[in-house]
Amino acid sequence: MIRRVLKWGTLILTLCIIGLGGYWGYLYREIRTCAAQDDARHADAIVVLGAAQYNGRPSPVFKARLDHALELFQKGYAPTLITTGGYGPDPNFSEAHVGTQYLIQHGVDKAMIITEQGSGSTSDSIEAVSGLMHAKRWKTALVVSDGFHLFRLKRMFEVSGITAYTSPAPNSPIEMAASQRLFYTLREVLLFSAYRVTM
Repeated sequence: MIRRVLKWGTLILTLCIIGLGGYWGYLYREIRTCAAQDDARHADAIVVLGAAQYNGRPSPVFKARLDHALELFQKGYAPTLITTGGYGPDPNFSEAHVGTQYLIQHGVDKAMIITEQGSGSTSDSIEAVSGLMHAKRWKTALVVSDGFHLFRLKRMFEVSGITAYTSPAPNSPIEMAASQRLFYTLREVLLFSAYRVTM
């Protein structure tokens, strides 16, 4: 009896591991496919996801996102930019504020930027931005971040009732380094899996 239970338990566990591995493989492929596609099109707002800042200056990753968002804005893809990101370990500067200042320094009228700095995580940012957009009756967002990030962002916005078009930052240091690209994509597989479980 015990031997039979162990046999069936082992079989079920093996099938679960195979199924989970297959699902993660599917997710990895979908994330990389999304990361390689630029779906830029006209939207109500361009949303820039925050990243690290150093004493008021954007990190190379954040700068790549901001530069790409600026280019899209200058090409007329949307009339408004929304910067996101909280304070993190630095109580003096939020990521969103640093992003806004960077865009202003590069010629964007402050009136064309909305700074959403009350969020501490990606999900918080999406929730806050979606609420803001719904209040303004905006329905579409052109989302800028690193390629690996966009698959999850797109689905988070869709769950919040916002149609999201994605445009990866082409000069992202993460996407340009193979080891970092692999690490962050695998991390994203786990994060998206956790998101699906808790949504």
